[in-house]
Amino acid sequence: MTEMSTGQATQNALDALDATHPIPRDAGGPVFAEPWQARAFAFTLELHARGVFGWPEWATALAEEIRAAQSRGDPDLGDTYWDHWLATLEALLARKGVTTPGALSDKRDAWARAAAATPHGRPILLDGREG
Repeated sequence: MTEMSTGQATQNALDALDATHPIPRDAGGPVFAEPWQARAFAFTLELHARGVFGWPEWATALAEEIRAAQSRGDPDLGDTYWDHWLATLEALLARKGVTTPGALSDKRDAWARAAAATPHGRPILLDGREG
């Protein structure tokens, strides 16, 4: 059995996700308004490739998050898609014991402090590393 290329694995993942929750895209592929969105997407693909979760589990979790957001008043215009993606990723990883809600909260707080301390137009540094 031959090993699947990263590009093919990524395409397979996109195809599986598109079947249930289409990713915002244009002719060139997924559309990201911010670098964090691309990172969350890539991280999700990597976690799937490592067997942390399967696509049916991911799709179910994302659908639940989107429904919950809609019930909280999200008008579902597409501009909050990646926020739902990130919330799903965080919840799924906490549920699986990969991280904890406290660790996620600590990291969010660290990012907020780093962003507040960073002059406009400069890279945000988190713990001495570029974020």
